[in-house]
Amino acid sequence: MEFFRIKKSIPFMRHALVFNVISFVTFLLAVYFLATRGLHFSIEFTGGTVIEAPFKQAADLEKIRAEIEKRGFQEAFVQNFGSSKDVLIRLPLKASEGNQNEAMEKQKNTIIEALLPLGLDYDAEKVKNDPKSNKLRVEFVGSQVGKELAYDGAAALLAVCIGIIIYLAIRFEWRFAVATIVANLHDVIIILGFFAFFQWEFSLPVLAAVLAILGYSVNESVVVFDRARENFRKMRKATTEEIFDAAITGTISRTIITHGTTQMMVLAMLIAGGPALYYFALALTIGICFGIYSSVLVACPIAKYLGVSREDFVKPVKKEGEPDVISAQP
Repeated sequence: MEFFRIKKSIPFMRHALVFNVISFVTFLLAVYFLATRGLHFSIEFTGGTVIEAPFKQAADLEKIRAEIEKRGFQEAFVQNFGSSKDVLIRLPLKASEGNQNEAMEKQKNTIIEALLPLGLDYDAEKVKNDPKSNKLRVEFVGSQVGKELAYDGAAALLAVCIGIIIYLAIRFEWRFAVATIVANLHDVIIILGFFAFFQWEFSLPVLAAVLAILGYSVNESVVVFDRARENFRKMRKATTEEIFDAAITGTISRTIITHGTTQMMVLAMLIAGGPALYYFALALTIGICFGIYSSVLVACPIAKYLGVSREDFVKPVKKEGEPDVISAQP
């Protein structure tokens, strides 16, 4: 399906150097902010308290959030889950609070005291006599668990990158594989750079968004490189730059349809999804925008710089007693 078709190739590769300089500067800035400011990790990574609080009526999240902030928890995360009467509260554990168990128990008691006037469904005496009647759930996430999650997240990111390299090297050519993974890591670092610069909360959903963007960007690169491989076989007199220009131009309609519809859904989550989905959707929004850019204006120039050429896909085959024949690789 195509909304439009451009007959004349757009000379993207003519401006490749300019785009590469922009990408390099942006990448360096992202690395700088990551090194100087670091990521603002959520309690899944740093440790803290997760409270599932039931209410007698529909909970007013703004009043709950304001009441918790009055108690000194400025970074509390409050959201509904399950129903309008159930509220999930996440409280980070500060390093200065000393003993973790005592600090978390203190947090729990403070939150209960703050929420009782707002309709919290909790009766201390009833719970003392009948522990099974307690609907309030409190979970403690220790810093050790957070370290394991951070390690597992980094391992997952590395595994995805290795898998992408192997897949593209087998399907296309090693230069395409290197170009694609460099472009994708460019997207990841820039997303992390945004989160470091603005100190947005980096949580497990955000990590999931980063991994999703890796796969999403690979899909775009595969489409462009697949068209480029076809063009190398069909456009016998064209240069490498012209091959890539034709490949990018030929997939523009598909790119606009795919990324446009995806971005509309992500923007809907960003605007109307609430706090629970906000940073997840924000990471996807940034990743989709830079994914389009990198797949076209980062991956293709890198492949060209690495020396990809027609000979990588169409090689001469010599047969004894016969003239040279051009044979396309399957």
